[in-house]
Amino acid sequence: MADPRGFLTYPREDNPKRPVEVRRTDWHEIYADVTDPDVEAETRRQAARCMDCGIPFCHSGSAGCPLGNLIPEWNDFVRRGEWGRASERLHATNNFPEFTGALCPAPCQEACVLSITEQPGSVAIKRVEWSIAEVAWRDGHVAPQPAAESSGKRVAVVGSGPAGLAAAQQLTRAGHDVTVYERDDRLGGLMRYGIPEFKFEKWELDRRLEQMRAEGTRFVVNCEVGGDGLPVERLRAENDAVVLAVGALQGRDDRTLEGRDLEGIHLAMEYLTPANRECEGDGPSPINARGQNVVVIGGGDTGADCYGTATRQGAIGVHQLDQYPAPPQTRDEARSPWPTWPLVYRTPPALEEGGERLFATAVKRFVGDDRGHVRAVELSTVEVRRNENGEREVVPTSEEIHTLPADLVLFSIGFTGPDDGALVPGLGIERTPKGTIGCGSDWQTDVPGVFVCGDAHRGASLIVWAIAEGRSAAAAVDAHLSGDGRTDLPAPVHPGALPLSV
Repeated sequence: MADPRGFLTYPREDNPKRPVEVRRTDWHEIYADVTDPDVEAETRRQAARCMDCGIPFCHSGSAGCPLGNLIPEWNDFVRRGEWGRASERLHATNNFPEFTGALCPAPCQEACVLSITEQPGSVAIKRVEWSIAEVAWRDGHVAPQPAAESSGKRVAVVGSGPAGLAAAQQLTRAGHDVTVYERDDRLGGLMRYGIPEFKFEKWELDRRLEQMRAEGTRFVVNCEVGGDGLPVERLRAENDAVVLAVGALQGRDDRTLEGRDLEGIHLAMEYLTPANRECEGDGPSPINARGQNVVVIGGGDTGADCYGTATRQGAIGVHQLDQYPAPPQTRDEARSPWPTWPLVYRTPPALEEGGERLFATAVKRFVGDDRGHVRAVELSTVEVRRNENGEREVVPTSEEIHTLPADLVLFSIGFTGPDDGALVPGLGIERTPKGTIGCGSDWQTDVPGVFVCGDAHRGASLIVWAIAEGRSAAAAVDAHLSGDGRTDLPAPVHPGALPLSV
């Protein structure tokens, strides 16, 4: 029985962060150790704020958690100090809760009944989840779960991001012989080479990979599936099913801007990947912000990742441009009613560390020096509108031009789908108009025996959706391989599921 007055007794407290002046000088995670005794004690009090309401919207895949996490249950276990039981309930629905605890923006919190009003504020669900996961590792509650018997079926999973890993772990535990293929030299996909170390330290990923190896999942790196590494013909011939979890890393660009071809202008992943490799010990990144004026184009999470990376590399100054106006400070019930994700003003931790955000601002042109290197950006104030055809237009609202110094410019304006390669056309799969890979209600593409999940299917999205789709695709593959269409694996979402905030 939850404490019905806990939310009145304890104020909302998110996970404490390390001081700005300390964390911006290193690459360690910005948050304090969640297993510190004082932090752990406060987390128990935060869990006590959950009243186990009659209709827990935090469970809902349409507004809250697409994994269907049993949030009130593990909140109450934490309140009572029963961390082992909390871990069991959390891992029942989420293969990698430390991934989501660190990286998910937590739509569950915004769907919490306590978030209907600004005060007292929702339960700090993200904090509790991350603490359960870390205490579970510390106390030995996380162990390999190998299958009791083998099905004799072979499955290839292409891509080792959160969707691919979730699908692989579920299928391995169901008794299938699973091999994960990764084209990079290390496993993890975007978690490895896209997410900066200060948001997610990679030893947290590595320990999960060790658990999966102990369960029987095999991994192959440096393998370009569809190319010379593993031709499509061999992929199909050697496996009973294939799961495509190749992500959506084809970055958007704007080659129409004057000066776009100047040196020093890069897509976000061209910058973040070598920066992460440097943290892995691979040597200095060829693109470094030290002593540079940095302009980040795009107001989303990837832009904030570029922002925090540039700060830690020693940039002179960092500016982030957003074409949209600054969101309101509180939820606009007309535009984003509870329990949907609210469009409100948020400050990512990286942007607490210095620099400046400019809203309703877009690049008019890039200005270079006589060596062909970018040195400034000319900006104009803009408004994003829809024309008579419903198409999005970015329209200047003033003739005034503002100039910013810029030695390094980073495009972070989203992703269009899986990047170009031989695999998708080699399999004979047609992309959707959005550039993604479509599927039927059984997660199967138009090629029999080939399934898809994660960002490759839905476009760039949240890590929690990637894990949910990986688990659901695994259930579909297991049913396909069983011969009778049955499976004991859970399927938290269906292929057409969209959050209410979309």
